Amino acid sequence: MSHAQIIIEVRDLAKSFGALRAVDGVNFTVAAGQTVALLGGNGAGKTTTISMLLGLLMPTSGSVALFGEDIARHRSKVLGRMNFSSPYVDLPHRLSARENLVIFAKLYGVKQPAARIAEIAAALDLTALLDRRFGSLSAGQKTRVALGKALLNRPELLLLDEPTASLDPDTADWVRHYLETYQRETGAAILLASHNMAEVERLADEVLMMRKGRIVDRGTPADLLYRFGRQNLEDVFLDIARDRRTGDMAQVEA
Repeated sequence: MSHAQIIIEVRDLAKSFGALRAVDGVNFTVAAGQTVALLGGNGAGKTTTISMLLGLLMPTSGSVALFGEDIARHRSKVLGRMNFSSPYVDLPHRLSARENLVIFAKLYGVKQPAARIAEIAAALDLTALLDRRFGSLSAGQKTRVALGKALLNRPELLLLDEPTASLDPDTADWVRHYLETYQRETGAAILLASHNMAEVERLADEVLMMRKGRIVDRGTPADLLYRFGRQNLEDVFLDIARDRRTGDMAQVEA
């Protein structure tokens, strides 16, 4: 991965809200074809970090470069090459799933949007849902539509927040396989925030563990399991969230 193109480069990133330091000196990179998982408990700083990557929040200090461009100065240059999905960001309820996808396809300048929507709908088993109002869909169906929205422009960078939330185990497994195939075929970079540790173990090349706005440990899933002497990432997550690290588990902030 050392010779792959760097898609995300975050340097000394910090964000304060008054006296609250939500993100405190974060550094990491994500290369083309790499999946990096950003993990942490509620309030760890994950959402704030992702919001700064999207250009929705301005950093208090530090920088974010996407595709080599400073997001603070050249956001318009990179937005068309990336996309974002979260089950916690709703689409307009009164519009049908198709109407929502058409709007986003136009915003991203997708060529032949009807054909692309049909392709995505077939891939994510959305065809029967396209003409239903978004607000009438189940939580799992909304999650699939949101993921379809994120794939419309064939992004080179995917920011995924809980991409399989509310999905049954079979559908969730299918979505993970789809993401793996998409990444293998396109070389896309993926930044993944998830509380599903089995999902992280399967998809992530590197894991960044956040606590109180800082990255307090990082490594491959196998590295973390070995260092913490655990059998699964959920136990590693709990050790870090509860600050149960032992002496040789010093902070690993690059």
